[in-house]
Amino acid sequence: MSTGVIIAIVIVAAVVLAAVVFLLRARGAQGGPGLKRRFGPEYERTVARHHGDTKAAEAELAQRVERHGSLTRRPLAPEARAGYEARWAAAQERFVDSPREAVAEADRLIAELSTERGFPEGRHEDRIDALSVHHAHHVHGYRRLHEAARTPADGTPESRPDTEELRAAMVEARGLFEQLTGEDGHGTARTEPERTGAAGEARGTQPAWALGRRHVKGS
Repeated sequence: MSTGVIIAIVIVAAVVLAAVVFLLRARGAQGGPGLKRRFGPEYERTVARHHGDTKAAEAELAQRVERHGSLTRRPLAPEARAGYEARWAAAQERFVDSPREAVAEADRLIAELSTERGFPEGRHEDRIDALSVHHAHHVHGYRRLHEAARTPADGTPESRPDTEELRAAMVEARGLFEQLTGEDGHGTARTEPERTGAAGEARGTQPAWALGRRHVKGS
């Protein structure tokens, strides 16, 4: 066997070995501590949903990463961003008089916005899975909002969220909304006082979210 052939074999073997090591490291980063760091509170919720079965939960989360990890988020034009922000502000104002209608509008708004940013349209579960891969720390707010929006108003009193629950769902979902309207799809969610203070001062009135329970009409 010539020296050239031996060198070629060694080079190929080295490349294959490097590829194997890379894949093993990638898998290791996706499992266990890697998944826990990536998904944060979503990791704990998934484990709880699998009744403490960590392996089953990690298998589910790893599948989400495999399916949606390479998703390319589309840019949001400035005029589109302004339109979404105006609609969200209108929904917040509407909440004072019509909490359920406001929550339903916010649910539709996030669905439209996430689709425009490149997340799956169609099945809500697919959208949630994809959002959890890229916005794990805020996706539960949207999940909570969607559940509140689809609860029938004429259901049993035990199953209907009250006004405070609807308000809390919409406040929590705002975190994802702000992430999706960010310049790169990773906007920074502001705290509630930061969101409401400036708008309230500009109007000279209390913003909708600053109103106490007694000021908000019942659901």
